[in-house]
Amino acid sequence: MASNFAVNNIRDFEFIISEWLPTEGVFSYPQFADYYSRDDIKAVLGPILKMCKEVIEPTNDDGEKNPVTFADGKVTTPPSFGPLFHKLQEEGWGTSNVDDSEDAMVLPEMLYAAVWEMICAANPAFMPYILLTSGAAGLIQSYADDKLKAMFLPKMMDGTWSGTMCLTEPSAGSDVGDILSKAYPTDDPRIFKVKGSKIFITGGDNDFTENIIHLYLARVEGARAGTAGISLFVVPKYWVNEDGSLEDNDFVTTGAEHKMGLHGSVTAALAAGENDGCRGWLLGVDPRENDGKGQGMAQMFQMMNLARMETGHMALSCVINAYANARDNAKERIQGRLMTDPKAGRVAIINHEDIKRTLMAGKAHIEAIRAMMYRVYLAFDQRHRDPDPAVRKAASDLIEMTTPLCKAYPSDEGWWLCGEAIQSYGGYGYCSEYPVGQLACDMKIYSIWEGTNFIQSMDLVGRKMSMKGGSVFAGWVQEMVDFCEANQGNATFAKEFANLEKALKAYKEMTAALQGYFKSNVSLVPLYSRRVLTASAQLYCGRLILDQGLLADKKAKELGSDHYDYNFYSGKVATAKYYLRNVVPNVWAVSEIVLDADTSAIDVPVDVFEY
Repeated sequence: MASNFAVNNIRDFEFIISEWLPTEGVFSYPQFADYYSRDDIKAVLGPILKMCKEVIEPTNDDGEKNPVTFADGKVTTPPSFGPLFHKLQEEGWGTSNVDDSEDAMVLPEMLYAAVWEMICAANPAFMPYILLTSGAAGLIQSYADDKLKAMFLPKMMDGTWSGTMCLTEPSAGSDVGDILSKAYPTDDPRIFKVKGSKIFITGGDNDFTENIIHLYLARVEGARAGTAGISLFVVPKYWVNEDGSLEDNDFVTTGAEHKMGLHGSVTAALAAGENDGCRGWLLGVDPRENDGKGQGMAQMFQMMNLARMETGHMALSCVINAYANARDNAKERIQGRLMTDPKAGRVAIINHEDIKRTLMAGKAHIEAIRAMMYRVYLAFDQRHRDPDPAVRKAASDLIEMTTPLCKAYPSDEGWWLCGEAIQSYGGYGYCSEYPVGQLACDMKIYSIWEGTNFIQSMDLVGRKMSMKGGSVFAGWVQEMVDFCEANQGNATFAKEFANLEKALKAYKEMTAALQGYFKSNVSLVPLYSRRVLTASAQLYCGRLILDQGLLADKKAKELGSDHYDYNFYSGKVATAKYYLRNVVPNVWAVSEIVLDADTSAIDVPVDVFEY
């Protein structure tokens, strides 16, 4: 397939970080104050945009022409992936950004997110190698003792070693509590022998790092059943001796999956301890000394929550590039005549009404979802570094509340948005010489990774809505109500605020009904949960993009139509209007469905699906 990185500017990142979000506080944190300010966004991101086009885009083609192979127990990755991995590590765009030491020069989370949004758009198959290594290093940083940190982190930080997380097994996917991997004590209380099999492990093997450090879930012999008894172990592909030398650790790759997309990304099947020789270091307490309870799931969820954010963001990256390619094609392709002036001759298809609708749908969803993602990345910076406990608490609550939305909404909507991009090409979109088909295939996995989107929806309605007695959810909704009430008199967006108010009213009715179903007919909860999640995300994205619209409208009026930035700001106004009028009405449509409580889908016997 032909690859093309068509993103051509960083203006929306500048708007979000330098103009819209209240980022002054973040840039004043001691970790950043001497290095970055709101005025440095272009200086940081401009070279990344150039690098994505000139350096990273060609590796995407390499991933398609030379996909991952597995033979004789070894994987082979695309030839360009290893050099790119080490280049990004050396230049500071890799694992080093998780370094939490006082003298480390790292980017704020929201700014680093913009960096890898572009890198992922340029090559979606490559990005997991960086992100998973960062996530694994972050877990070791948080939960390992100083000896293990010294053993693993320096080489993970500089890219000599990579990392993964190992959850899924042939017998246990989303129901991770049923894993069969076991851990057995040795003479050293920190070290256990590990035995088991894992499947679908992204980045589980490669041919360009000297070692791979797996964060491996297993159950210590004698620990509790279910998720409560699971522990987390650092299990390297090659055992690391006290002197730093490496030796075999009885940890092997048994296969690599053949996938519909992300062909340059290894998805491995792994086997630990087939010869009773695999060892790993336990992170946290020994379950045998903790009433059979392990800490593995709680520890893993530190990585999982950020990984869920990143998964939704990778979906957004694919949509961004699909939209940009569709836009460029629509500007260049001449076909058809305008219904308003058929005698004027043929025009570029970007002038046709349905193509403009297609592009506006893409642009509006991108900007609304990006607004949500970066608002939450700001909260990650605040939770991690702000000196005020109240700020940290509010940031933590927002992260917990919105993580399911940030993971599921972009990856659900991205599938049909990429489909719209394909459609805009006509027959060319279905041909492998054009890039949008590959982007659709690449992005589909994101609705499945890190807990399927159904799992995300049940997390939302089953946990997040009732968290802290429901106070976090109530506060999240009330903030949107307050925003709506504070802007009721706005003339530019009168219809849009009326729609937001109507959606909020319907949303309250819908979620109240849903809470009632937990008592009256609990099977309705999983029946409706995914649609409730979508409506929740549309409501929150509507609130955020409308806030952007208010600022953009003010700027556009101040600058005037002759200013070079006028089209950017007027475009923001247009996308806010489109999203509030064309997307947010789905909230009250979903509310009507939930209130109707139709059970036809679950009342029928399963045999009817044979016909």
